[in-house]
Amino acid sequence: MSIGAIVIGRNEGARLIACLEGLSGVAPLIYVDSGSTDGSVDAARTRGAQVVELDMSLPFTAARARNAGLAALPNDVDLVQFLDGDCVVQAGWLDQAQAFLAQHPDVAVVCGRRREMYPDASVYNAMIDDEWDTPVGETLACGGDALMRVDALRAVQGYREDLIAGEEPELCVRLRQVGWRIWRLEVEMTAHDAQITQFGQWWKRTKRAGHAFAEGAALHGAPPERHWVAQTRRALIWGAALPIFVVLAAIFIGPIGLLLVLIYPLQIARLGRRGGVSWACFSVLGKFAEARGALSYYWRQFTGGKKRLIEYK
Repeated sequence: MSIGAIVIGRNEGARLIACLEGLSGVAPLIYVDSGSTDGSVDAARTRGAQVVELDMSLPFTAARARNAGLAALPNDVDLVQFLDGDCVVQAGWLDQAQAFLAQHPDVAVVCGRRREMYPDASVYNAMIDDEWDTPVGETLACGGDALMRVDALRAVQGYREDLIAGEEPELCVRLRQVGWRIWRLEVEMTAHDAQITQFGQWWKRTKRAGHAFAEGAALHGAPPERHWVAQTRRALIWGAALPIFVVLAAIFIGPIGLLLVLIYPLQIARLGRRGGVSWACFSVLGKFAEARGALSYYWRQFTGGKKRLIEYK
C-alpha cells in the first residue's frame, strides 16, 4: 500500500522544516499553507513538498486545510499520514502503522503515541503531554496525527470543513457509523512542540475545546453515539450553571449563600486524589473556559453569526 503525507501549518518556522525533513522519502508530500508570512511556502517547496495555498478570504478551519490536501492527493495513493506542522513523525511509525492496516482491513484510521517535545517547559505542556496518552487498542477517535485509508476518507467526504475544532473525532464518528474501526497502537508516532507557556494560550485552547464539545454534541449527541454530551454537560454545569447559582444564592439568601463556592475547592480535592493537585486545579478552572466556548457556539447558532478566523493550535 502506497503512503502519502499531508502537513498543514501557518508560520511554523523551524518546526515546519523539522516536520518536512522527518517525512523525507515520503511521496507525495503535500503541505497546505494557511497564509504564512515567514517563508514557510518557499521552505516547503525547497524540501520537495507540493504546496497548496488556502484562499484566506474564506473562513479558516484545520478541517478545510486537511480537505484541501486530500483533494490534491493522487488517486493511486492508498494511505495518507496527516500531520500538523509543529510535529515530527517518529522513526518506524509509518512502517508499523502500514503493517497494522494491511493486517486489519476493517480499520480505517490508526494512530500512536504523540508526545510533547518539551513537557517540562511549562505546566501546560506537561498537561498536554498527558492528554495525548490515550488508551491503547480500539478507540472512538484519533487526533490530528494519524494514518488513514484514503478510500474510507473519500467515501465519507473527508473532514467537515465548518468545524472550528474537533474535526478528527467527528470524522471518526462518521467512519464508525459506516462500519470502519479506529485503532491506537502502543507505538511512538509523533513529537509535538506545543509551545504553550502562558496562561492565555492555555485558556484559548481550552475554550476552543468547549466549543468543539458543544458542536460535536449538537451533531452526534443522540443515542447511541452521545458524542461529547457528557463533556458539554460538565462544562456547562461547573463553568456556567453553578457560578450563576452561587450569585443568585448570595442575592436571595445573603452572604451565607457565598459559601456554596466551596464546592470548587472540594471538587479540586476530590480530583486531586486521582491526578494530583495541579491537574485538578486546571481541570476545574478549565471548565470556565470550556463553558465560555460552548456558550459561544450556542450564541452563534442563535444569532446565525459567522465563524471567525482562528488559530487551530
